Amino acid sequence: MSIPGLRRFPWRAASVVVAATVAALALLVLPAPAMAADPSGATTLLEDPAAPLDYVWIILASALVFVMQGGFAMLTAGLCRAKNVVNLMMKNLMDFTIGSLAFFSVGFAIMFGSSKAGLFGTTGWFLAGEYYDVSYYLMFLFQVMFAATAATIVAGAVAERLKVKAYFLYSIAVCALIYPVYGHWVWGGGWLSALPYGVGHVDFAGSGVVHAVGGFLGLAGAIVLGPRIGRFDRHGKPHAIPGHSMTLAALGVFILWFGWYGFNAGSTLSALELRSAVIAVNTTLAASAGAVSSLIVISRKTGKLDVGMALNGAIAGLVGVTASCAWIEAWAAVVVGAIAGGIVVFGVLFFDRIHVDDPVGAVSVHGLNGIWGLLAVGLFADGTYGLYTTEGPMVVGLFYGGGAGQLMAQAIGVAVVIAWAFGTGFILFKILDKALGSIRVEPQEEIEGLDIGEHGGKAYPNFTVVDELPYR
Repeated sequence: MSIPGLRRFPWRAASVVVAATVAALALLVLPAPAMAADPSGATTLLEDPAAPLDYVWIILASALVFVMQGGFAMLTAGLCRAKNVVNLMMKNLMDFTIGSLAFFSVGFAIMFGSSKAGLFGTTGWFLAGEYYDVSYYLMFLFQVMFAATAATIVAGAVAERLKVKAYFLYSIAVCALIYPVYGHWVWGGGWLSALPYGVGHVDFAGSGVVHAVGGFLGLAGAIVLGPRIGRFDRHGKPHAIPGHSMTLAALGVFILWFGWYGFNAGSTLSALELRSAVIAVNTTLAASAGAVSSLIVISRKTGKLDVGMALNGAIAGLVGVTASCAWIEAWAAVVVGAIAGGIVVFGVLFFDRIHVDDPVGAVSVHGLNGIWGLLAVGLFADGTYGLYTTEGPMVVGLFYGGGAGQLMAQAIGVAVVIAWAFGTGFILFKILDKALGSIRVEPQEEIEGLDIGEHGGKAYPNFTVVDELPYR
């Protein structure tokens, strides 16, 4: 009996995922440390009567970060064409759902399990055994939102030409392996956090761990895919392909900005850490400065007040301040955001010149400004706050008398995240391209729109599109 589509299913690529799951299950049945789980929370409450306040704080922060998925969906859809909106909604939904299951099965253990030589974690598979505990479950809830955010950043960079099943497989690999390994190096007690410079490499809420990883994965995907049809003419000149709804794009940015308060302030991991007030103010000011800065820069270059660039400037400011938001003063947040706004404009223009097609500017917003955010810690950290606590050691940057040590630790992290995210991303997309025959849809399907070819329906069935190519 022949089953339709059976031969076309990416068996070789899927077998890698199955093998990883089997390996994780094998580790699960190995002898484990003595159980100390607290699934009811009774022991935790006895040891810390203030714990419920922290739990409510982190759960609410997690919900705010989850709302960012909607922001990314609206922003990406608005900046892309109407004929691909269903496809983009599917990818934003599935990178969270598939990514959450991958992070639950494998990624969380690799990122936060007992460290093996500072390289990766080795305990906590499937949140079983001693990890059936309210504190581990709480940490998983918060961190799975970050993993999904890193994965969904890529959707914008590869929009309008990537096969949906390739994106599904990509989401598994990122949330199960690529993101968790680098996350372990920084947040899981890995080798980057133990560098002998400053207090080691630090990243408060994820300029590098989340945004640079997502941004440079997106760059790898965009390069392997190549530009959309009509993006560059035969002479290599770029032609703009306008998105279908600036209204949706603006809504997406405001949703993202709202959710970012959970992203940054929630990373204190405690309602009792009053530094959250500083973090929230710095988040606000950096986003504002980014929007204003990008608008000024683009208007001077083109003579137009480009709202799309201003919206990306706000996100760039948020990305730029995410690493340093707990360690800097308000004036520094303005500077960080203003520079981020300029970086996104010049980044978009640069990638146009080298013929990298990034439909929403994700690489410039998240990749380049993730790097800037990491370096900003080494420059502007003022020495008034430590490693997620008011106690020392304090984080002190170059401009506050801390010397070059912290800046050196941040620069090493920059080099590592670029090499890791871009390198693994390029390999991953090449493997998928080989396993699937091609990760790019056929030219006719790309012209007609992925909604019909991939999903059999339209986001706007009453719309009639005459010609969406930028030139004939």
